[in-house]
Amino acid sequence: MASNPKTLTFEEVAKHNNKKDCWIIINGKVCDITPFLDEHPGGDEVLLTSTGKDATIDFEDVGHSDSAIEMMEKYFIGKVDTSTLPPKVSHSLPQPTQTHGAGNQSSGFVVKILQFLLPLLILGLAFALQYYGQKKHASTS
Repeated sequence: MASNPKTLTFEEVAKHNNKKDCWIIINGKVCDITPFLDEHPGGDEVLLTSTGKDATIDFEDVGHSDSAIEMMEKYFIGKVDTSTLPPKVSHSLPQPTQTHGAGNQSSGFVVKILQFLLPLLILGLAFALQYYGQKKHASTS
């Protein structure tokens, strides 16, 4: 790693977002991974989709090895000015407004019972139709 790393804005980093010029941000570090795109085990597309944003969560979710983390040092070109990063977007589902858990629990129980009984009912109906069909066939012969 450089002893006096450059500090880059998010806007500067986001401009480098194609296969011939690809920079990503991981843990506040900016890496020029252009030469690594063809070598990446997951393919270049996954790296290209991580440009133009802070890719730290994407990187950590995959569970990279220690050697992969060490390899990043080879591509390090500077640090990102964190004050220029766009606010993180929350993709979580809204919290339910109903606070009564009993209604949800009873409907969940009914669904589980139906998931168990419905296939049994269909199976029973199939056997009944087969039995009726065989009995009718035997009586006409």
